[in-house]
Amino acid sequence: MTTFALRQGSPDETRSDLVVVGVVQGPKGATLAEGAHSLSAAWGRKLSPLLASMSVTGKAGESVRVPTGGVIPAPMMLLVGLGADADVHSVRHAAGVAARNVGNAASATLALPATDADHVSAIAEGFLSGLYVYLRTGAGVAEVALLSPVASQAAAIAAMSRAHTASTYLNLARDWVNTPANVLNPPSFAQTVADLCTEMAIPGLTCTVLAEGDLRELQCGGILAVGAASAQPPRLVHLEYQPRQASGHVALVGKGITFDSGGLSIKPAASMVAMKGDMAGAAAAIAATMTVASEGLPVRVTTIVPMAENMISGTAYRPGDVLTMHNGLTVEVADTDAEGRLILADALSLAAEAQPDAILNVATLTGACLVALGDRMGGVYGDEEPVSEVLAAAEAVGEPMWPMPITDTSRRAVREESHVADLVHHIGVRWGSASFAAAFLTEFTGGLPFVHLDMYGPSFNKGAAYADVPNGGTGFATRTIVEWVRRRAARA
Repeated sequence: MTTFALRQGSPDETRSDLVVVGVVQGPKGATLAEGAHSLSAAWGRKLSPLLASMSVTGKAGESVRVPTGGVIPAPMMLLVGLGADADVHSVRHAAGVAARNVGNAASATLALPATDADHVSAIAEGFLSGLYVYLRTGAGVAEVALLSPVASQAAAIAAMSRAHTASTYLNLARDWVNTPANVLNPPSFAQTVADLCTEMAIPGLTCTVLAEGDLRELQCGGILAVGAASAQPPRLVHLEYQPRQASGHVALVGKGITFDSGGLSIKPAASMVAMKGDMAGAAAAIAATMTVASEGLPVRVTTIVPMAENMISGTAYRPGDVLTMHNGLTVEVADTDAEGRLILADALSLAAEAQPDAILNVATLTGACLVALGDRMGGVYGDEEPVSEVLAAAEAVGEPMWPMPITDTSRRAVREESHVADLVHHIGVRWGSASFAAAFLTEFTGGLPFVHLDMYGPSFNKGAAYADVPNGGTGFATRTIVEWVRRRAARA
């Protein structure tokens, strides 16, 4: 358990095992950033030669451990690169790098540029996020102090608290994504969320879990079809956060495929390895809802999360089947490996019935978006106003996202390519297929303002950790969703 404290002080007087210091790239070489100037005085003229001898450049992602030799009380100093500018994004990323490189230090002091509440929040979030390891063993760093000249200000204290809350649920989302599919299946995932909601005991926050019988009564043909082949039956989680003084109402929908074999349109074996993470959209939507509720933001949030396992058996749904969805539209199944949009269709219809001001859908939906934007950036589709709002929120929290089109060609194809149903959910054309999937989803939103986040690429990091992003489940989009809701609350 790591305790995190915000306080004033000077890094040259700290008694911790490790002092973390930011380094900025400059035209004349690396220099210590704001928050560490007292260390420059402690080393004097020896500092520049020291940095040069250790090949310290200050570039982003850099970390160099330096024994202090008694110059300051802390026996070890960790230099982390900030790049050319110590903005909120660079300090968040540097704090994440620092967290992964604390080594066996039992206590650490962060002397990074914490000049205002936003920087305090970014550093705390980055460090707590960077500490994340799935199924951590060992004690890890026990005490962390963040030094800031604004430590006594109410805004900084509140920012620190928000960062702790946000990181707690972000890391929970990562845990869910990383949990093996034989442990986290639709019934166990739904029960976990319900139990956590009860444990949180936040006024206005409720959780309802719908089982197969409930889904049949609601005519959720997409969820039932996708889950029909699995020994683990589908579920739908309905989280509702209704604060007393709600200034608006948003709906969140997240894709909860706990494992995706592709169904009868089976995936290649290599493509199944990371499919335990096909519920990352659900994890992000749930974690964001719990963060919003914990912060007490004055916005009503209706969160609908369909959960299913897409498997193969004699009861599996087939290409060519026609399904009747919750809103009454019929859908021709063209590919059982395009299952996410089918369960989301039912969930979006249910969300629309609550008549929110806007609907946000988040899903690991298409490999096509990964091809278009790479594995570190999400695609944002939908109506102009909510798209611009989400992009602004993503920019503020440092989650890379890019606006993507829903073409008229895709909208027509969804409605015209089937001769046996109202809609077709897949047409087998690779080009523009992410736009087609987004167009399909819009048929179930009831005409309400709608934004769709396709985060297949950045939801799961198959490579080495970087910045404050771990290997495995990243929790991508959780921060953006919370910030989107926070901004809607602020403008009301």
